[in-house]
Formats: sequence, structure tokens, C-alpha cells
Amino acid sequence: MSERSVVHSTFVIERTYPAAPEKVYFALSNKEAKKRWFADPGNPKPEGYQLDFRVGGREVNTGGPKDGPLHTYTATYLDIVPNERIVYSYDMLFGDVRISVSLATMELRPEGAGTRLVLTEQGAFLDGHDTSSTREHGTNILLDMLGRALAASS
Repeated sequence: MSERSVVHSTFVIERTYPAAPEKVYFALSNKEAKKRWFADPGNPKPEGYQLDFRVGGREVNTGGPKDGPLHTYTATYLDIVPNERIVYSYDMLFGDVRISVSLATMELRPEGAGTRLVLTEQGAFLDGHDTSSTREHGTNILLDMLGRALAASS
């Protein structure tokens, strides 16, 4: 039996986008819009992206290298205030191994003609398979991709 452990961590990431909160919210809540920045177009399992954006709804994103184990992100939406706030819990699996469980909140705040997005994540990183710094790095990359998708849709 392997040794079990859990490391708890919280991080906050802020971004300012030159798009109104309604546009940012659309990019977070519409399946086709979100696939442009959140789902990997080279995914060996393209049917692995699902989005049921409503309180109690789920989002699943499964992908990874063609020759390696799949990564699976499964989220449940807990609270949604259109154009203002999204709260969700999610877990990450690497193959069949659960590597983390998190609670995340995205706040969308008007800032001038744009939006300040504030993401707060509280994570439980399990058995040494993942770390808060790795997750924060990956989340920064995703939020940069969101920014590029918003710029391309303007």
C-alpha cells in the first residue's frame, strides 16, 4: 500500500480582459466558446469534452497524449450569477488516480470597458501526485488562453 497524504492550498489569480463581463461570461459558459480555449483540439478523445452549464450541471474534459494516460477534469457547478460569479468544485484524475479535489470561484468585475476576473482556488492535492504550484501554473496558462480567445472574438 502506498503512503497517503493531502496538502491543502489556496491561490488567487487575477486577469483583466478588454471585454465586457457578458463576453467573458459567455466564453466561460457556452460550450462551443469554451472549447476554443479550454479543450485541446489535438485531443485523442475529442468526444471527451462535455458542458452542462447550470447549477448542479457538470463539465468533463478528458484528454492527454496519444500514448499516455488520460487526464480527466470533472466539475460540478454549485453557484452561478450570470455575468458576475461562478462557483464550482472539481477533481482531476491522471488515468484512474485522483490527484486533487478543488473548490474554485470566478468573480467577474466590470473594470472600465473591460472585466477583472478573480479566480480563487482552494485545493486538496492528494498523495504527492500534484502540487498547488503546478496547478496554479496550469491555471495561468488557461486564463492566458481565455484572453487570446476573447481577443480573437472581438
